[in-house]
Amino acid sequence: MLPCDGALLPLIIVLAATSGGSFLHSHGAQGVNFWKLHRAASTASTSKQQQQYATRFHVETFTQPLDHFYNSTDATFPQRFWVNSRHYKPRPGAPVIVIDGGETNGEDRLPFLDTGIGDILARATGGVGVVLEHRYYGESIGVQNFSTDALRWLNNEQALEDSANFMRNVKFQDIDEDLTAPNTPWIYYGGSYAGARAAHMRVLYPDLVFGAIASSAVTHAVLANWEYMDVIRLAADPKCSSNLMNSITTIDRLLKFRHLRGPLKKLFGLGGLESDQDFVSALTYPLASWQDRNWDPAVGSTTFDHFCVTLNGHTPTLEDTARTVLLPGLLRTNVALLNYAKWIRENVVNNFCQNPSLTVEDCFGTNDDVKYQTTDLSQDWRLWVFQFCTQWGYLTTAPPHGTPAIISRLLDIDYEHKICTQAFPPGEHYRVPSLPNVSAVNALGDYHIAADRLAFIDGEVDPWRPYTPHSNYGGAVERDDTLLRPFKVIPGGVHHWDENGLREGEREPKEIREIHEEMIEFVKVWLKDWEGPVTEA
Repeated sequence: MLPCDGALLPLIIVLAATSGGSFLHSHGAQGVNFWKLHRAASTASTSKQQQQYATRFHVETFTQPLDHFYNSTDATFPQRFWVNSRHYKPRPGAPVIVIDGGETNGEDRLPFLDTGIGDILARATGGVGVVLEHRYYGESIGVQNFSTDALRWLNNEQALEDSANFMRNVKFQDIDEDLTAPNTPWIYYGGSYAGARAAHMRVLYPDLVFGAIASSAVTHAVLANWEYMDVIRLAADPKCSSNLMNSITTIDRLLKFRHLRGPLKKLFGLGGLESDQDFVSALTYPLASWQDRNWDPAVGSTTFDHFCVTLNGHTPTLEDTARTVLLPGLLRTNVALLNYAKWIRENVVNNFCQNPSLTVEDCFGTNDDVKYQTTDLSQDWRLWVFQFCTQWGYLTTAPPHGTPAIISRLLDIDYEHKICTQAFPPGEHYRVPSLPNVSAVNALGDYHIAADRLAFIDGEVDPWRPYTPHSNYGGAVERDDTLLRPFKVIPGGVHHWDENGLREGEREPKEIREIHEEMIEFVKVWLKDWEGPVTEA
C-alpha cells in the first residue's frame, strides 16, 4: 500500500459538527473515517468557543432513568441543560422555549440560546430559553462504554420520554417560580433529527408540549436516501452540476477497466486504495458540505462553493471543461475530472491523511472491521451511527437508473449499510436489526404528521427536504400555511436556517428576518390560547 501523496495545505473543510450542525450527512464506514480523520486534524477553536458560552450559561443537570419503561436497569444519568433567563418576566403564562439538543453535544446548541431562535422567542415573549442535551450525547451519559449492549437504551421511545420527564419535573436553579408542564406553556423547538423529535413530542405529549416548531424535520425515515444528492444536483450552479455529472460518469466508466483503475485512483491521490467503492465514497466528501451552507458566513461553510470554483476551472464554457485529454497510462478523461482530482488531493487526502505513518488504505479504506470496534466513550461517532442503523436509515446511495447522478453508481445499500455489522456485533442483551426499522419512526406520523400549534419550517434547497412534510419527491401533500398550523419554506434556504440569528436582528438577510418575525407572530398567537395553570378539581 502506498503512503498518502502531497504536502499539507490549509484546512478549508468545515464539518457540520463544528458549527453545531448535524452528523446526519456522514453515513457509512467512510463517514466514520472522515470523523476520525477530522478529529485528529482539528484545532482547539471549537472548545474555546464553547468555553465562551459556558461563561454566559452555566450548566445544570436533571437526573433521568436510563430505562423509563422496562425495568431492565436501575441506572440513571445526569441530563445536561442550559438556561437563558435574561428576558424572563415572571407571570402566569410566561413560556419556556426548549431547544432539543439532537444528535450532538448540547454545547454546540448554545449559540442558538444566545443569539438564535431560543433567545429570539424568549425576548419576544418574556419567557425562558433552554437547551436540553440528548441522552448519550455530550456528557449526558449513563453507560461505561458505547458497545452494542450499552447503546440499547438509545432509541426514540426512551429519548422522547426524557424530554417529557424533564418538562414535568425540572426546577431551574435561579428561577423561583414553578415552570413545569403542563402548568406552564412549553414551546418545543428542534432542527433536523431534533426537528422530527419536536413534531413527535407535540403529537405524543400534547398535554406537556403546548406548541412545537419542527425545522427541517425528517419525519420520514427511509433506507436509501438517494434524493439527498439529487437536491444538490438540481440546486447547485448548473455548470458545476454538469461538470460533476460528467466527471462521475467518466469515473464509473473508467473503473470498469481493470488496467485503468490504478492510474485513475492515483490521479486523485488515492492510488493505494484497494476498493473501488471506498474510492468513489471518498469523492463524496465535498458534496455533503452543501448542507453546511448558511446565510451567516460566520456560521456556514463555503467548502461547496470552493469545490465548484475548482471543478469549473477558469474556463468560460462547459465545453471547455468537458474537453478530453489523454494522460499517461492511456487514461482519457475530461478537464473537469482533472480539476475534481486536484481538489480531492489538496483538500481531502493532504489534509486528512497527513500522518506519514498512515497509508491511504489506513485513512480511507473500510474493509478492516477492527477500525470500527473501539467502544470507549471518546468514540461518539457510534451514537448517531447506532441510531441510523437501528431506526432511521438514510443510507446515501446513487439514484435510480434514469436519474442523473452526482455520486458513483457503485454506492449501494450493501456498501453503505456494512458499518452496522462492522461496528455493532451482537451483544449479550441486544442485536442490531438486519436493516434499520424505519417503520418505528414512520408510525409516528411520517409525511402527514400534523397538529394544532405544530409548525413546519424548511429550506427550499435543503437536501433533507425530501424526508420532511415539505417533500417534493412524493409522499407529502401541500398544506395551507396558517397561524395555527404554520407551514413555511425559506426561499433559498438550506438546513434549519431559522435556528441561528444575529444579536442585531435588523442585520439579518430579508428572508431570515421575515421567518423570525413570522415565528414570533405565530408563537404569540398560540400563547393567547393558553388557558392558565392546571388546577386540581
